[in-house]
Amino acid sequence: MRAGSIFYFFREAFKSLSRNKLLSFATISTISVCILIIGIAVLITLNTGNFITQLESDVEIVAYMDKDLTSESVTDIGEQIKEIQGVKAINFVPRDDALKKLQKNIGGKEYDLKATLGKNPLPDTYEIKASNPHDVASIAGEVGKISGVYKVNYGKGFVEKLFNATRWIRIISLVFIALLVLGAIFLIATTIRLAIFARRKEIYLMKLIGSTDWFIRWPFIIEGILLGVLGAVVSIAILLAAYSSLLNNIETMSFLPLITSSSILRNFYLSLLAAGGVLGVLGTFISINRFLDV
Repeated sequence: MRAGSIFYFFREAFKSLSRNKLLSFATISTISVCILIIGIAVLITLNTGNFITQLESDVEIVAYMDKDLTSESVTDIGEQIKEIQGVKAINFVPRDDALKKLQKNIGGKEYDLKATLGKNPLPDTYEIKASNPHDVASIAGEVGKISGVYKVNYGKGFVEKLFNATRWIRIISLVFIALLVLGAIFLIATTIRLAIFARRKEIYLMKLIGSTDWFIRWPFIIEGILLGVLGAVVSIAILLAAYSSLLNNIETMSFLPLITSSSILRNFYLSLLAAGGVLGVLGTFISINRFLDV
């Protein structure tokens, strides 16, 4: 493609934008609304996924030791647990520390559990984290086979239901976003078609003098990219202001683990900008092909 042709394509695209201000504004508004809706859906999905990941990562295995084990035997069991494939980290909790924690959580200052019980009935335990939370069941099975471990607990039943629920939430979120994208393409294509319809005579004349389909397409495609990017910029500005305000207002609520990573958010906004350009191109390409069949 010659430099002169490229210059011509861009010149025609900018001319069209300036000549059809109202239609351009309508297209930019449509794209910005579509990108905004998609952006909100993706942000909700990302934060939901972040919450689910944190919820899954909190799943741990607790291995209870036999009470008559020596300290050497308990240490040896810890070494055997570390060697199990998929174990990320283990934390040894002595029985005295476990009683202190129980005292703090239940007894408080008014009630002395140790004095009431007479002796510490709690065993030494190992708290085990898995590299992949979905491996907790198999790791728990391996830990339970170790001699000296009399019981293993990881919330069997509840954990399986949790993972099943989170899997369906992820699937539904992806399907919902895909449907939003398809709806956005259709809506943007319809809006751009109106703009191209106003220039159908120009396209017809260019076809009559022998212009190729791609020679006619390129100014419209460049125009579609510009409209898409401008629409995306508007939606990104709205999302950036709204999400920043949301983070500032709930920063003290630790139970809402919203995404705050600047790199993740930056990539998200850049993706929306690219999506705006892609939607503009798709909408233009779908719409203009109809008017090239003359």
